[in-house]
Amino acid sequence: MKIIKKILVALLIVFIIMQFFGPDRNEGDITTVNAFLSETNPPSDVKSILENTCYDCHTDVTRYPWYNKITPVNYWLADHVEDGKKHFNMSAWDGYDLKKKEHKIHEMVEEVEEKKMPLESYTYTHGDANLTDAQIAAVVAWGKEVQANYQEQLKAQ
Repeated sequence: MKIIKKILVALLIVFIIMQFFGPDRNEGDITTVNAFLSETNPPSDVKSILENTCYDCHTDVTRYPWYNKITPVNYWLADHVEDGKKHFNMSAWDGYDLKKKEHKIHEMVEEVEEKKMPLESYTYTHGDANLTDAQIAAVVAWGKEVQANYQEQLKAQ
């Protein structure tokens, strides 16, 4: 029994020490999204959906919940954000070429349409990110319009 107690105390000490370390935070400049917004021109309702549902994981700015201060949760969230930005990053939009922009919009439409985005784990703690069918339809319609515009531009090249 003594060995188990020592192990638990050691684990507690390690856990406490871990709280002083954490991953880098995704706290860039929100104006990096301006290129995406001006180029894709979402209507106000879609822009609001993007802000409330997508920005945390798909821009250079994340609104962190209180539990992000707890290690190892903060590492899990940082990995989530990094992965989200790898797949679709509105803050890096002006660095994408036309073909990549068209492809990223296509993927976004597909993910939203199939209700794979936003992730279920995100909607548990962000109730306003639970999209209604009408919100999904609005995002999909806007996305398909943007994608068609990119496809026209690609044909013109």
